[in-house]
Amino acid sequence: MTDRAAVLAGLGSALPPRVVTNDDLAGRMDTSDEWIRTRTGIAERRVVDPGTATSDLAIAAGQRALDSAGVPDVGAVVVATATPDHPCPATGPIVAAALGLGTVPAFDVGAVCSGFLYALATGAGMIAASVADSVLVVGADAFTTIVDPYDRTTAPIFADGAGAVVLRAGRADEPGALRQTQLASDGMQADLIRVAAGGSRQRSHHTEALREDLYLRMRGGEVFKNAVLRMTESSRTVLSRTGWSTAEVDLLVGHQANVRILHAVAEQLGVEQEKAYVNIGHTGNTAAASIPLALDDAAGEGRLGPGDKVLLTAFGAGTTWGAITLTWPDRLSHAHRQAA
Repeated sequence: MTDRAAVLAGLGSALPPRVVTNDDLAGRMDTSDEWIRTRTGIAERRVVDPGTATSDLAIAAGQRALDSAGVPDVGAVVVATATPDHPCPATGPIVAAALGLGTVPAFDVGAVCSGFLYALATGAGMIAASVADSVLVVGADAFTTIVDPYDRTTAPIFADGAGAVVLRAGRADEPGALRQTQLASDGMQADLIRVAAGGSRQRSHHTEALREDLYLRMRGGEVFKNAVLRMTESSRTVLSRTGWSTAEVDLLVGHQANVRILHAVAEQLGVEQEKAYVNIGHTGNTAAASIPLALDDAAGEGRLGPGDKVLLTAFGAGTTWGAITLTWPDRLSHAHRQAA
């Protein structure tokens, strides 16, 4: 096939049913609804019930994406997550098996809040290399399981959810095709967002982890500055490679970390604020699930039409960041989101 490319063919998402409001958080820590809304734009978030794991969210979103694409199976599964069901094995094969996909290749990608973009690029690469003709790409996190419920720096921000897309082999010039990708990282800033315990660094000491080391810690001010800088840089790079001006962008879908970050990136790029999609108010920061959840919400609200030029960008722990351009497909069925 000439100019073989990955084309968006299906879209789905899932949120756990339990809603936690800002007032709920104010009942257990020194914060308020006004304080949280002013600094983050978040009013409420979804949180998994005891016993619900990342794979449960991923399976629900993945099935919905398959239904949207109108296909019973795919040639590979890529799951982006920072909260796998277990340190070993990966969550991808669990998701593939639960969806009845047999022995297709399935694996995880770990790039935290940039994970979906990394996984999307991986799936697109598998299609371009003819490793698979279709790929289910899932971003899923039960992020509240690694957040200290009494830490007012992180607990108001993070939430749980999953989003998924089906990619199929197609032409680079058809609607729905992924156009250009830019990914990057800086391990020198690994301590900006980190869970200190639980990995080989801590376990090799064969000692019990301190409680505070079991939870995510974040240097918020530095994360904010770096997120705006890197998301803006990466977006400019892919726009240039694609040959789009900022004025041509129909929708900017950034990682939903903080409404002020989203607005700052739009301002730096010269994209009208109305074109910077925001759904963080009711989802919170769902890490790897953030961008596909936002795409699903935007599609459901009629914000995306055939041929629309879409810019995706994210920044996450690692640190990692990136951006992707794509055009919206002509036909993409949309249904009400499933609960998981």
